[in-house]
Amino acid sequence: MTAKTAGTAGTAGTGATAGTGATAGTGGRLPIAEPVDVRRAAVRLVRADGRAFTAVLVLNALAAGTGLAGPWLLGRIVDHVRAGGGVGAVDRMAPAIVVCALAQLLLARWARYVGHRFGERTLARVREEFVERALALPASVVERAGTGDLTTRGTADVATVGTTLRDVGPELLVCVAQALFVLVAVFLLDPLLGAVGVLALTPIWVALRWYLRRARDGYLAEGAAGSEVAEILAATASGARTVEAFRLAGRRVAASRDALETARRARLYTLFLRTVFFPAVEVSYILPVAGVLLVGGVLHARGAVTLGAVVAAALYLRQFTEPLDQILMHVEQLQSSGASFARVEGLARAPRSAPAGSPAPADDRIDVTGVHYSYDHGGEVLHGVDLTVRPGERLAVVGPSGAGKTTLSRLLAGVDAPGAGSVTVGGVPVAGLEPERLRRQVVLVTQEHHVFLGTVRDNLRIAEPAATDERLWAALAAVGADAWVAELPDGLDTELGPDGCRTDGSRAQQLALARVVLADPHTLILDEATALLDPATARHTERALAAVLEGRTVIAIAHRLHTAHDADRVAVMENGRLTELGTHEELVAAGGAYAALWRAWHGDGAAVSSQGD
Repeated sequence: MTAKTAGTAGTAGTGATAGTGATAGTGGRLPIAEPVDVRRAAVRLVRADGRAFTAVLVLNALAAGTGLAGPWLLGRIVDHVRAGGGVGAVDRMAPAIVVCALAQLLLARWARYVGHRFGERTLARVREEFVERALALPASVVERAGTGDLTTRGTADVATVGTTLRDVGPELLVCVAQALFVLVAVFLLDPLLGAVGVLALTPIWVALRWYLRRARDGYLAEGAAGSEVAEILAATASGARTVEAFRLAGRRVAASRDALETARRARLYTLFLRTVFFPAVEVSYILPVAGVLLVGGVLHARGAVTLGAVVAAALYLRQFTEPLDQILMHVEQLQSSGASFARVEGLARAPRSAPAGSPAPADDRIDVTGVHYSYDHGGEVLHGVDLTVRPGERLAVVGPSGAGKTTLSRLLAGVDAPGAGSVTVGGVPVAGLEPERLRRQVVLVTQEHHVFLGTVRDNLRIAEPAATDERLWAALAAVGADAWVAELPDGLDTELGPDGCRTDGSRAQQLALARVVLADPHTLILDEATALLDPATARHTERALAAVLEGRTVIAIAHRLHTAHDADRVAVMENGRLTELGTHEELVAAGGAYAALWRAWHGDGAAVSSQGD
């Protein structure tokens, strides 16, 4: 199990991940891969399936080679007829043209088939790498960057890369091979005609250079704008109740309009690039053919070249415009795909959890010393907090909303690192523990949980893949979930999710807590982890967890004060400071902030007793 925060899939499933508190690049955004990194990644992907890529190149070369035979044979026919030859040679060469055209068609289709299979396998590797890298990101990095950016990269950007690998890549290889072979054929016919054809391509080269200088930045800006729109929409939808309660609808609408306007401008810029680039290219297509016909006519009149050579060269260059048109079309798609690939590959540059080899804690004691912490673009949340949590202790942290309780829990779990001071376990900074060691030390469970697609057994074994059915049932019983799981049609084998059995918030919470039992961490941090359960079930679950985790350290961020009543000690947070620390009885007797909370919880006339609630 990892130290956890809400909403991060792919860990033990309570919705959390270990973190280091590192930022995700400038302004918290996830980084973008440099062009050299994108090229290296592309080479790595090609090498991973090198045999198929070689087969694609060979088949494309063969298809392009057979396509050259038609114009050459037609030129031979022209010269043969002008020389007064009979129809016999024409009858022999005409079927050869048909055979070559058919061979080119079959080879090109075979090349596309092999290319599409290569593209699908490579796309699978891209998706797998993206998922692995996304799951390795510290929760703090994802939170600072925004889930909208990560979601857009994992959906729209990966889909764009997939389209390129599956469709554009094979087509581009075919067209490049055809274009190169055609130009070589023109030079072999007559070097001067070949030079004329190449020089006539200069306007296309100028337009392409102008476009390429601007396209990458334009498409990166378009992708970033799309991520911002997704982030704002996701945040507004998930916080709809808060927006309504605080009457923030106007601000959210304004923020959405600003993001959409930025996205619109970014989109219009890339459209502008295309509206300049493609018309210039289209006009330039006629120049090579026109140039060869004019120069070839002059040379033929002087007897420097045969009419058949001029006809063949003109046909070659006319044939050249089709692959060239496809290449330039795909260049535009490659710019968009390259920007998407840079965003996908950028996850490799994102901060990771602490590297392997970090020192082992001497014991399980947690020390918080002089801790200060501020969120990005915000004021200080914690102000010089000092706290020691003894191994095996049950500590409740209470206080009003905004007091810094959740922030403290994130620091204790290593999700974030303090701005000043230290949070250590056994003398080692918690945020500096390597992921596997952190999983054995600390688990943070929040009220937000995720039910993964699959069976109940699959959802539980995320925490402990080798767990037997007996252990699974024991974990469910510990959190009070065994009864409703037993009533499911197939018990542990019941499929969960939209197409199976739907689970409400309380059941999802119980499944998450069952995963905690299976993971068996030494320190468990509960941040409103039972908030979705009714009070009676919540207290039963907390006590059951305490019994199962006997000897383990349990730190509970408590809003229901019966949790504090059952704890060994209670820590009171106010305005980012630890103001009181002691047992329930001591704090009630002291008549301070905790005593006021307790009286408000039970009523002003409630007696101080150990009867709980």
